Order: sequence, then C-alpha cells, then structure tokens
Amino acid sequence: MNVSLQNIAIFLVVLLFSMSIHEMMHAFASNWLGDDTAFRQGRLTFNPLAHIDPYFTVLLPIVSFVVFGAFFAIAKPVQVNFARLRYGEFGGAIVGMVGPLTNLVIAVVFSVLFNSLDPASGSLAYGFLSIAVSFNILLFVFNSIPWPPLDGSRLLYAFAPRPLQEFMESIEAAGYTSIFILIILVYSFNGPIVSIVDKLIHLLAPGLIT
Repeated sequence: MNVSLQNIAIFLVVLLFSMSIHEMMHAFASNWLGDDTAFRQGRLTFNPLAHIDPYFTVLLPIVSFVVFGAFFAIAKPVQVNFARLRYGEFGGAIVGMVGPLTNLVIAVVFSVLFNSLDPASGSLAYGFLSIAVSFNILLFVFNSIPWPPLDGSRLLYAFAPRPLQEFMESIEAAGYTSIFILIILVYSFNGPIVSIVDKLIHLLAPGLIT
C-alpha cells in the first residue's frame, strides 16, 4: 500500500471511526450487563473525542514511530467495574471481546463492499476500502491477544485457573510498564501477527493488495 497524504488522511479517518465504535461497544456491553460506569462517563458515544487519550492515542504513536519506525496507538480505555457485571468473569469476557469482534464485523462489511465494487487500484475508493479492511482486521487480531490489558485477556480470565488470573492481575497492575512490555513483545514477535492478518485479509478480500 502506497504511503501518501491521501492514504494518511484516510487512515486517520478510519482510525477514529474504528476506534470510536470499538470503545463505544465496550461501553454498550458493560452497561447492558449491569455496570453503567462507562455510560455515566460519556463513553457510550460515537464521538471520537470521548475515546482519545492524550498519552496513548496522541503521544504514544509519535514515540513509537521515532523509536520503532511504526505507529502504535491505544484508545482511552473504557472503565468497567467487573464486579457489577452479570455472569461474573464470563460477563467480563463478553465486554472485552465485543470490541475486537466489532472490528471484525466492520472488516467483513467493508470486504463485501470491496468485493462488490472491485475498485480500481489507486482510486480513492480502493484506498479507503483497503485501509478500512486491513486496519480493522489488525485491530481484531491485536486486541484478541490474551495479554493484560488487551481485550483478549478478559476471555482468558474467564477460563484461567486462579493462579494464572493472579499473575495476569499483577501484569495489569503494572500499568505503563505492562504497556511497554506489550509494545516490545509485539514488535519482537510481529511475524505471527502479520501472518494472521494477511491470511484474514486474503480470505475476506482476495483481490486486496497489502
């Protein structure tokens, strides 16, 4: 995919759109399952301004690009009181996984549009649809990684024995340190992630060049 001002602009639009729906669905699921914390904090909205964190969404991409040569961004986390959720850890798993699954649905929808329209390579439609498909699949795969505080960890919490849950809680309690370790792990083992992303892209949109 060519890097151009047009693609950068498209990427920012897709980023804000995808991020907002992802976080809003976390807020919707938690509110539906009994915890209105995110609702009261104004997170049950499409407005991207409600989901931007000045450090993780703005500063982190700049730092990661300078240090690693690639962008790494995290939206403002939706606060959830898991003790208030119905179904215990399984309720937490639903709240956690609804975010990445939403991105997968978005990717499928845009893949259907891409396959139906078959836009010419280099066109505005091709650029938008290719970025929308690729980025949302990336969000789905990345956020499904079972490393706290990523969404996939909530699914692991639901099935993990207590000793493993305590270990995961210690990682999550580390805050910024856990995020830093996560970034190192992602950039150290990005091969499998890229491979999974490419396979899903070619499965959903075989004509898409990545």
